[in-house]
Amino acid sequence: MSEAMPDPARLMRRRSALLRPARAVVVASGVGPFAPPARRWPLLPRLRAARRLLAVALWTLLASGVQAGLLLLPGQGKVRFARLYWRATRRLIGVRLRVVGEVARPLDGRPVVYASNHSSWLDIPALGGVLPACFVSKDDISGWPVIGTIARLGRTVFVSRRAASTGRERDDMLRRLAAGDNLVLFPEGTSSDGSRVLPFRTAFFAIAEGDPPPIIQPVSIVYDRLAGLPAGRASRAVFSWYGDMELAPHAWRLLQWRGMSGTVLLHPPLDPRDFSSRKALAQATWQAVADGASALRQNRPAQPASPRPAAEAAKAAPKPADSVVFA
Repeated sequence: MSEAMPDPARLMRRRSALLRPARAVVVASGVGPFAPPARRWPLLPRLRAARRLLAVALWTLLASGVQAGLLLLPGQGKVRFARLYWRATRRLIGVRLRVVGEVARPLDGRPVVYASNHSSWLDIPALGGVLPACFVSKDDISGWPVIGTIARLGRTVFVSRRAASTGRERDDMLRRLAAGDNLVLFPEGTSSDGSRVLPFRTAFFAIAEGDPPPIIQPVSIVYDRLAGLPAGRASRAVFSWYGDMELAPHAWRLLQWRGMSGTVLLHPPLDPRDFSSRKALAQATWQAVADGASALRQNRPAQPASPRPAAEAAKAAPKPADSVVFA
């Protein structure tokens, strides 16, 4: 007695049922980040994002008035409150942060320039809540609605992409350092996909040629957990904001996730006077940042970089670019 042939439609239904769990996470093609994981109640991630946006907006409205008043007063109140604002904003966004190492402080009247890798707009609230410093940012941001106002209240130093303005902007930053402000630089010149640290541009380190020069502290930042699990190369795209990505859609997708965390690794500070040239300083700083970020991406124990001889760092690091592109 021969067996009956299986019903093709029934086989297709079984095949669809087997494949359904694999579609729980949808990955956008190209550089787009992960879509939030499908849930039994698909509106929950969107409600979570809306709640976080509302909380950040209300906190920003309140904090803007306080900071505007502090800018009129002498002292460090505006610096301390800016750190409080960024720390609270990062928590409202839903990102936990681990800090390894010690924040360098001004030494003998010499301010500090913190040089960090850059992969996302999220670096601003993450580092702003840790480092007592003002950011250096491209001047395009000064014209953005709301964000430009926040940046100005945070005493951001705005610079352009024009090579003809490099000298003037360097002098502006030197004046801020001479006035006692610390600065946060992103010497890659742009944000990356988070899988590597781009070569540092030597022009950024022109501000280290003052007399006396500021202290340089390398900083590595990596977002290493998503949905409570270690972040890999693919899932790191949730955090990375680079290329021609638009800010609003990227932020909306990010805010729908839970279980997000990152690590800031603070390396021993460098004295520019220990290096023969601006290029050698850029290479040594890059090496510390890149090594730290690599260890964090691989979920290895996070340890601040050991000081390396300038000659050794120069051989290990890639050749930095000379042009300036601020992001």
